[in-house]
Amino acid sequence: MSAQPVATPLATSPMAGSGLTRSGAARIDAIDMLRGLVIVIMVLDHVRDFFHATAFTADPMALDSGNPALFLTRWATHLCAPTFVFLAGLSVWLQKANGKAPGDLSRFLLTRGVWLIVLEFTLIGLGFNFGWWLFAQVIWAIGFGMIVLAGLHRLPRLVVLAVGVAIIFGHPALNLISPATFGPLEPLWLMLAVRGALPTEAGLLLVAYPAIQWTGILLLGYGMAGFLISAGRLRRDRVLLAAIGFLALFVVGRGLNLPGFDPGPWTAQDSPLWTAFSIVSVNKYPPSPAYVLLMIGLAFLVLLAFERARGWLVKPLLTFGRTPLFTYLLHVWIAHGLAVAVGIAVGVPPTAFLGMITDPSRVIEAGWGFSLWGVYLAWAAVLIILYPLSRWFEGVKRRRRDWWLGYL
Repeated sequence: MSAQPVATPLATSPMAGSGLTRSGAARIDAIDMLRGLVIVIMVLDHVRDFFHATAFTADPMALDSGNPALFLTRWATHLCAPTFVFLAGLSVWLQKANGKAPGDLSRFLLTRGVWLIVLEFTLIGLGFNFGWWLFAQVIWAIGFGMIVLAGLHRLPRLVVLAVGVAIIFGHPALNLISPATFGPLEPLWLMLAVRGALPTEAGLLLVAYPAIQWTGILLLGYGMAGFLISAGRLRRDRVLLAAIGFLALFVVGRGLNLPGFDPGPWTAQDSPLWTAFSIVSVNKYPPSPAYVLLMIGLAFLVLLAFERARGWLVKPLLTFGRTPLFTYLLHVWIAHGLAVAVGIAVGVPPTAFLGMITDPSRVIEAGWGFSLWGVYLAWAAVLIILYPLSRWFEGVKRRRRDWWLGYL
């Protein structure tokens, strides 16, 4: 049997000298920083859930709320999930480009996908609720997408890209399929394609991220990676072209309120500011084509800015971006635990925070919650607690190459 050729890792990028992948290839710092920024903003979103006075009683993006700061706080977090999922797909392509054998990559994606789903329905769900339930959100969606990509990555990259684009623009057609069509597999179809809550034998299941729709974004990231990255470097011209293309398509489609582009057409409001908010208020659940184009287009612009970033923010963003799952797991428990500690200090019984997502009535009756300023202070506190822990784990991953580290 002849020896297989060994793929050469991608060349070092100008900013990548401070970190290596598990295969020994140089990291692209701008990508890690973008992922780190996503983590930081995601923490804000979840801290708001635990600390804001109206987290369970009002829609933060309501166009009649009269609170632009609250709208923007929630709207900014819309960047997180699609960018996180897109980068997950892009990272899979980088592993392949850095020489990971197809069989090894398939096994890794399959096992890591299953592992992510297990985490979503155990440690992550318990951390959010402090009580048993099944919460299918972004980690579940990434896990399912990795399982799909375990097979699809053997196809030409452009074929995978085409599948991702078809899902993103065609998934509204899934609404035409009656879940009852699947008989005993109806609950599985609901998890894959329909957002909502459903009872199961294991308890309440809330599907916030139907997996099929989000898998389209993961496949998009994998399919576009070879266009955006060459020889271990971001192709700035191509990233800029992609950003302009995505945002131009958003402006045209959203401006004309094209059918199927977004389920909620924008409308003129009482002021130019709120009219602009109506335009950018696009549907995340599930991700509409307008939502994907806007958020990924903005992510491309941030990626370009980070490629030449300098200053004190670089280090923490790199740390969070290089330990994304570890940091994600910790932040849920830290944010919820801090809410309990502060609640006890102000006289809210700790039992009110048990099962607070599935039954928020106790924290609402206790008058729990703070203004937006309090949310931002709690956000800063959670990040301050998180950083040294993530920094420690970043050092572990840098020093060691144990197989299990690839799953955290």
